[in-house]
Amino acid sequence: MKLAIISGGSKGLGHAIAEKLQVAGYQVVEFSRSAPHAYSVKLDFSSPDQMLPVLTSNLEKLAAQPWEEILVVSNAASLSPIGPTSKKNTMAVLANINTNFTSAILFMSEVMKHFQSHACRKVIVSISSGAALKAYSGWSLYCSAKAGLESYIRTVAVEQASEANPFVVLNVDPGVMDTDMQVLIRSSQKEDFPAVDYFIHRKESGELRTPEVVAAGVINILHSDATSGARIPVFS
Repeated sequence: MKLAIISGGSKGLGHAIAEKLQVAGYQVVEFSRSAPHAYSVKLDFSSPDQMLPVLTSNLEKLAAQPWEEILVVSNAASLSPIGPTSKKNTMAVLANINTNFTSAILFMSEVMKHFQSHACRKVIVSISSGAALKAYSGWSLYCSAKAGLESYIRTVAVEQASEANPFVVLNVDPGVMDTDMQVLIRSSQKEDFPAVDYFIHRKESGELRTPEVVAAGVINILHSDATSGARIPVFS
């Protein structure tokens, strides 16, 4: 049996990856706040203290089974609130940090904790962004979280190298997709996000790929022999 564990798989890229892996014969479990699918588990990544018991309970059950391969995609993320943090609600800022950074690390850490002893091929992909490498005014939370997660993955790769049954861990940049997140970006006020016109132009000029196309690229990377700790763009 082959297992795929995905965070943020209710829609968009995460859902496209989940669907493709299910068709390919994987048992898929996706964790999300809306949990709309038969393979979904309801989990609110903005509240780490509430999400952790649910996550660990589900992982314990999965870890009790033998697996030929384990693929993990950390995809849950949020852009809101867009704009300088000093002008935003403090609790909204905290919820963003929890979703994009704290809970993402907890998600990947708990997966490693529960499946470390499994002597099969194990790959974790953290869905990153060009925002990890570039500063966008209004995206200080998103940019810093993605940059932090890239550093986390690089460090985990070093840590896993000393394990008897290591995970391969990768940062994957999916590029720009036509998702609800892009709709939110294009609806931003210029005072919150000065680059909004650029993203509107990219949509109007047909530069946005579909989640299904990007998902196929992510899955190719999951199945590749990429070096642990690497940062890999889906499209060069």
